[in-house]
Amino acid sequence: MRTFISISIPENVSKIIQNIQNHLPSEDCKLNIAKNLHLTLKFLGEIDKKQAEQVKQILKTVKFKKFNLELDKIGYFPNKDYIRVVWIGFKDNTQVNQLQKQIDNKLKDLNFSVEKKFHPHITLARVKFIKDKVMFKNEINNIEIDKQTFQITKFKLIKSTLTPKGPVYEDLAEYE
Repeated sequence: MRTFISISIPENVSKIIQNIQNHLPSEDCKLNIAKNLHLTLKFLGEIDKKQAEQVKQILKTVKFKKFNLELDKIGYFPNKDYIRVVWIGFKDNTQVNQLQKQIDNKLKDLNFSVEKKFHPHITLARVKFIKDKVMFKNEINNIEIDKQTFQITKFKLIKSTLTPKGPVYEDLAEYE
């Protein structure tokens, strides 16, 4: 099964993100579906049921205090000259970075690789081709962002099933 560890986005923040997505140049972007919006802490990839049970047990040992994240700015992966993903980031990443690092360190004993460069974000859209890069970047740079703050109290282990209509997510476990 294809799996990842993530933080779900509250409905009120999802609505703000949907509004941002509505201002993206839609002919160039494939938008992420609102119900699938999340902040990935670690992509595990394909694991079997035994590994999933091991991951669940290890994740029970992760300790963190609730913290806040604030929507901040829109960016691009891999860079502004070659755009494949449009994302929104957060003002202060310290606590989410600590949580991700703790998860990484606990899972390395199961031979999951440690993230070289973690960049917390929510994917807004995937980009295949941009007709006019200057116009595309101008439109994105003119999007106003409601600097919404939301509280993180839990994270989840998610199973992702790829379908022709997009991924279907299923919660396997939740950790507070």
